[in-house]
Amino acid sequence: MNKLTGWDDTIIALATPPGIGAIGVIRLSGARAMEVVNNLFPSKDLQAQASHTLHVGYLKEGENLLDEVVLSVFRGPRSYTGEDVVEISCHGSPFVQQQVLDACIRQGARLAKPGEFTQRAFLNGKMDLTQAEAVADLIAANTTASQKAALHTIRGGFSENLKELRERLLRFSALIELELDFSQEDVEFADRGQFYALINEMQVSTGSLLQSFRLGNVIRNGVSVAIVGRPNAGKSTLLNTLLNENRAIVSEIPGTTRDTIEELINIDGILFRLIDTAGIRQHTTDRIESAGIERSLAKIRQADIVLYLFDVNGKKTDLVKWKQEADEAGLRYLLVGNKIDAGDEAEARLQFSQFEPVVFIAAKQKKHIEVLRERMVDMVLQGQVQTENTIITNARHFHALQQVAASLSDIKAGLDRQLPGDLLSSDIRRCLHYLGEITGEITNEDQLDYIFSKFCIGK
Repeated sequence: MNKLTGWDDTIIALATPPGIGAIGVIRLSGARAMEVVNNLFPSKDLQAQASHTLHVGYLKEGENLLDEVVLSVFRGPRSYTGEDVVEISCHGSPFVQQQVLDACIRQGARLAKPGEFTQRAFLNGKMDLTQAEAVADLIAANTTASQKAALHTIRGGFSENLKELRERLLRFSALIELELDFSQEDVEFADRGQFYALINEMQVSTGSLLQSFRLGNVIRNGVSVAIVGRPNAGKSTLLNTLLNENRAIVSEIPGTTRDTIEELINIDGILFRLIDTAGIRQHTTDRIESAGIERSLAKIRQADIVLYLFDVNGKKTDLVKWKQEADEAGLRYLLVGNKIDAGDEAEARLQFSQFEPVVFIAAKQKKHIEVLRERMVDMVLQGQVQTENTIITNARHFHALQQVAASLSDIKAGLDRQLPGDLLSSDIRRCLHYLGEITGEITNEDQLDYIFSKFCIGK
């Protein structure tokens, strides 16, 4: 991997969030990191200190006392970036932090660009590109599932699999290229049967990764859940119960909810965006209610999951009609029978048995709400989120894998037609190119700048 412009500068940035706190951590990385801080630290000679040690003392610029600090020293290559790194733990005043930053910059450091510390870790071989991107995903993780997916990738679960397949494909590619050098002698160095088996294996692996992207998108961005149903079915009550707070106005008057209400809730590590919609009824003279119904219909079409709430004490005809329309529209939905406390629960279950599966609840009394939560999670995960599973959450990886899949199909078609090695080679090189793009073995400066520009400054 070629180094990028300015890679040999010593960079500095605040690694903790800006604002007032107990401490702030300022990170430096580069060949002159020790020298820059040493010039401001008269207590001892940092350049004579061992790696992975802590040092307490005062930072001073000339006669100006900046702060009492703790310095953490990490010598390359045994550091996050692979370079010499110094972390300054100072007091959490924004004024003090800025004073320390300015003093270090006057000593020769420059402000880091977004993600430049992790970018240097990638350039110095401390991690590949998928692992580097997973660092940003872990920082942004707000659920257990997103945390697991990011940690799995950081530990190399995704890249190790890709690297193994790429290396095996490279070996076959080299043998096929060698055949071209002996084209006049009609020799075959690459066993076509083994090659065909490898392509099949790669297609299975690539297909599995591509299929995981839908779940990965859910893990990264959350699941939108539209709570729909007739007026007074209990939609707002259900929203309040799931949130465990009185977020929506509850009333016996039909049409109380005039607009959609959206709230976030974390259930078993999955982020759900709950959308309480206006009750849908065919005839209303209220223009505001009509506008709310239109918005509800739009939210239903956009939702990942629809919870259709119905009163088990009401008529079945509305449910039959809605289910038919939902099936025709291809909606993913869960039927939820509410108000089972108002009658015989066993009778209600028997009456609506033809619509299985149905979750029966009493939203106001919070009865069977945990069952509903479990069913919502099951609809999303379907048992797929495990620590050892690789789940694609990055759109860049997804698009590159699509190109890999297309290349593998072309290679397989070429093998089926018994094409000569020179024609197979171009498809193999294309497949290797896109595999290398994912892990960063093939990339360019503009691409790296774009990827790391989405990181926070101090990472």
